[in-house]
Amino acid sequence: MSPQAKVWIEKNAYRIKGEFSTIEPNTPIRREDGKLCGVTNPRRVVHIHSYGGEAPFFAGLAEGKLIGTRCVNQDCASQGTMYLPFRIHCPECLAKMKPVDLTRKARNTAKIYSYIVTSRTGAFNALDVPIRFIDVEVQGVATIIKSYQLIGEPAIGARVVPIFRTKNPTYTITDLAWVAKGTPPAKLPKGFTF
Repeated sequence: MSPQAKVWIEKNAYRIKGEFSTIEPNTPIRREDGKLCGVTNPRRVVHIHSYGGEAPFFAGLAEGKLIGTRCVNQDCASQGTMYLPFRIHCPECLAKMKPVDLTRKARNTAKIYSYIVTSRTGAFNALDVPIRFIDVEVQGVATIIKSYQLIGEPAIGARVVPIFRTKNPTYTITDLAWVAKGTPPAKLPKGFTF
């Protein structure tokens, strides 16, 4: 058994240990009459994905916080404008943005802007189907964040509140989900909190 792939930062450089590419034995693919048609060629590759300047957003999700950004450049026409999802630089003046905690604002004002219910998951293949993909509008925020609703049926204009996978977080966007306003804590999926 190969050691699990591990990555850490030391002196501003990635350090890695373990197997990042594993080849498994091929297995035959046969027709119902037994004739060989091909083989599987299984590989496991560990991909290192750097969050860079967006790391505060994903760290915040694991802590139960919804971190957006705000332009603080006094010379920018968009000064004070808040963005969610997290942006590193202001789209107007390109100055570095300041992280801002939007959790309370989202809890108090978030509503569904649009939605779609689907059984095709794409990159979200770890989610149970059907998936209720929602676009969430937060009052005072210039952008709309895409996510998914775990409890309640989506409807345009319906109030929703964010929940966070704070127990065993994945440090991905799926650590953020939404539930209908009024959902009691006891109804939240395992590992999620308000």
